[in-house]
Amino acid sequence: MPGRSSTTGVFAYGAAAGLAVDLLVGDPRRGHPVAVFGRAAAAVEERLHHDHRGWGALHTAVCAGSTVALGALAARAVRNRPAAAAALTAASVWAVVGGTTLGREARAIGGALAAGDLEVARERLPHLCGRDPHSLDGPAMARAVVESVAENTSDAVVGALFWGAVAGVPGLLGFRAVNTLDAMVGHRSPRHRRFGWASARLDDVAGWPGARLTAALATVAGGNPRGAVRAWRADAAKHPSPNAGPVEASFAGALGVRLGGTLAYGGRVEHRPVLNGAGRPVEIADIDRAVGLSRRVTALTLVACVGGRIIIGALAARKRRNA
Repeated sequence: MPGRSSTTGVFAYGAAAGLAVDLLVGDPRRGHPVAVFGRAAAAVEERLHHDHRGWGALHTAVCAGSTVALGALAARAVRNRPAAAAALTAASVWAVVGGTTLGREARAIGGALAAGDLEVARERLPHLCGRDPHSLDGPAMARAVVESVAENTSDAVVGALFWGAVAGVPGLLGFRAVNTLDAMVGHRSPRHRRFGWASARLDDVAGWPGARLTAALATVAGGNPRGAVRAWRADAAKHPSPNAGPVEASFAGALGVRLGGTLAYGGRVEHRPVLNGAGRPVEIADIDRAVGLSRRVTALTLVACVGGRIIIGALAARKRRNA
């Protein structure tokens, strides 16, 4: 059985390769593994749906549990072959992260806004977030893009890498499955208010460490560490999401902009607290700055996850020697 140093190397090389592939090619236009999982989860929902939390918990267990089990079986099949294990890790990282596509979509909307083409920007905004684009003007769309870049940096990149460092391929696939289930059924629609409760709560738990890591690294990678820390401490708890709050607040402080406020989802209007109220309103140029910050956070996440595994392995080896 390979030692901890070997598994750390497998994760390091595999994660770096997977991020490189994502940087070069982004997400596939057809047959994306996450989309395949989504269709399978939707089919399971059609069979299990009842307006009851227990049935929703069963749906979550079946969909997320089967994904983790598949990842565990695949990892077990290559556990004694480091090159194959690294390749599996790389493929899994590429399948679950979405940093490059996130940046491309954000910049495409920014380009449309800069050209004054609000209709094109409105057409593309649903590719990035669930806001109602028809209720937004240019500045509101720019703010929505920056908020989505911040939140998706945690959901689509940092959280996955964190759980990959903790639990390998099953952690990578399991986190993405949970995050996708939350996006599908975790919202408070009449159909999913009870059925999606388990997915939403599990996503909160799974996303907790990645969100704090994202906020911490945004503080380090941003241009205003004091502002990021101040906004994080003062405003994160005001956000209705326990994980989006720290991420969006730290991004707002790091970029020196003001996020939050009134927004519309699916025809309903929400009045959210303002994050980093001392900042200025979001401008179109801040979209590119947010994407750059997201990429720096991604690179630092890889370093932090690999470094964390090395430190934990060294401490465990020292403890064994002293036992």
